[in-house]
Amino acid sequence: MSLNFEPISLGKQDKYLEYFSQFPQKASDYSFINLWGWADVYGLYWAWSDQIVWIKQTIPSEVFWAPVASWPEIDWNRYFDEYLDSAAVFHRVPEDLMALWRAKMGNRIIIEESRDHWDYLYDVDELTQLGGRRFHKKKNLLNQFKKNYDFQFVPLDVEMIDMAMGLQQDWCTWHDCQSMDALAAENLAISRVLGSWEKLEGPIGGAILVDRQMVAYTIAEPLSKDTLVIHFEKGNVDFKGTYQAVNQMFLEYFGQPFKIVNREQDLGDTGLRKAKLSYNPSDFLKKYRISLK
Repeated sequence: MSLNFEPISLGKQDKYLEYFSQFPQKASDYSFINLWGWADVYGLYWAWSDQIVWIKQTIPSEVFWAPVASWPEIDWNRYFDEYLDSAAVFHRVPEDLMALWRAKMGNRIIIEESRDHWDYLYDVDELTQLGGRRFHKKKNLLNQFKKNYDFQFVPLDVEMIDMAMGLQQDWCTWHDCQSMDALAAENLAISRVLGSWEKLEGPIGGAILVDRQMVAYTIAEPLSKDTLVIHFEKGNVDFKGTYQAVNQMFLEYFGQPFKIVNREQDLGDTGLRKAKLSYNPSDFLKKYRISLK
């Protein structure tokens, strides 16, 4: 039986969220906002069977992502025989699904660790309080920002989307996004999310204004009852401490009732990995590449 793949669509957002609510280990990749934002960049498509949403990436090559379903209830051997060929490869497979597949289909799969795709997990209270020596430099830069600028932190609502788009365009000019594939791709994803803000379920945004000018913004969403995921965070570095400020102020404003903040993966970027590690992650959501033998 073949799967009928179609483009990721806003029209099936609610239906997808029903399946995602049963997703046992919610990695950042699988939130609807993430799928929608990056759909054109990765050439993402989905197909629907009775119990599973199958996700396929077509750019730069064809691979599957982890199936979205209540994993323990699925007869995986039957579904693999029914829907997949022997060359199927899955990327971004969360650790719990990897362990389940290894237990159920150990002789059928090859498992490889995907460190570049691990989600960084942090304690919300720690990143709000920034206490202790581990966060001394972050706290110092935050305090300098508060001292030096007449700022205001505000929720990012639909009336402020144009300002956020303007800051994003400026940020891309400063960083020459068009000359770097990764930044150009991220800019496309951000623009797609901001442009669809009113149609998306559950986006949470915050921004810092200085003299009525937006100097930083954050785009996030609830991933589960206890986890908030940060999708995008941009700031004007001419304002010293702007990233430390928007990071802390966003969680101070929106962090409750969440316990964990997921700040997504580093994709193997050395600078990004260093920055994410500097905030002292409390854990990682590990992911794997799985190939059928």
